[in-house]
Amino acid sequence: MSPSLDQILTRLDALVDRVEPWLPEPTKTDWDAIAWRWRKEGPQGQHGRLEAIRKPHQLRLEDLRCIDQQRDEIDRNTQQFLAGRSANNVLLSGSRGTGKSSLIKALLNRYQTQGLRLIEIDKDDLIDLPRIIEQIDGRPERFILYCDDLSFEASESSYKALKAALDGSLNAPPENLLIYATSNRRHLLPEYQRENQDARMIDGEIHQGEGVEEKISLSDRFGIWLSFYPFSQEQYLEVVHHWLERLGVSDLATRSATTASAATTSSAADTERAALQWALRRGSRSGRTAWQFARDWAGRRLNDQSGDQDSLRGVSRR
Repeated sequence: MSPSLDQILTRLDALVDRVEPWLPEPTKTDWDAIAWRWRKEGPQGQHGRLEAIRKPHQLRLEDLRCIDQQRDEIDRNTQQFLAGRSANNVLLSGSRGTGKSSLIKALLNRYQTQGLRLIEIDKDDLIDLPRIIEQIDGRPERFILYCDDLSFEASESSYKALKAALDGSLNAPPENLLIYATSNRRHLLPEYQRENQDARMIDGEIHQGEGVEEKISLSDRFGIWLSFYPFSQEQYLEVVHHWLERLGVSDLATRSATTASAATTSSAADTERAALQWALRRGSRSGRTAWQFARDWAGRRLNDQSGDQDSLRGVSRR
């Protein structure tokens, strides 16, 4: 005799009572933080939560050199957003290491006291955008949803969730949210020569092929496009000197004045030559390359100075 529906429900209730103590308690969002990362959980990533970032990067807008136009444009847009005025989603695209993601981190550092908050999300998790929007809708803070190194392959379809969030869904986007994304691709999707060959001329007007139109339709939903380009040699060296000064190596000599007679003094020209060789080995003149060189060079110089002081103390003891 098969069990009745009431018996089945009774057994299910008993099973739930036994399993429930072993289920993880839902994690509450720490709204006292200033930045979060969307973290997928569960055996198949079916759950997600906003995980607080305890130590965000403390970058200053003033430290981002040779990208003044891009910096001023995104700063103006962010100030409008914080003031409750209309503002646009922003796509920052171009050469690697030129300050795209650093700009967004520096904005958080400058405006966190004015209510700006940052949510970092991986491109593979963009399908969860509606869940994130549901959590922040109506809150008093102003949120930037930040997606770094955003790009999609032709076979991926997750970009459609981003298109809907930007512009295309029946639901109006929350007024306290903007999306800032960085990418090395201006149109976020790979482009092929054959797609441009599908363009056609109608009454003197160029009409792009369907493939190109599909790719442009995603990037076109960002109201502001900011393009970043490789640095010239002069710009690269300017950034190198700035970071060396910030790291406490304003005097470029490798030896102190007391030991100058025993060792040669490294000039600014030597530093610039080393910086250019560093960039040549990396195949890139960019802000990131300049920062990496400055860290290495400053560490070497400060280490040399420390060694010189130890030697002098040893001489004085003798």
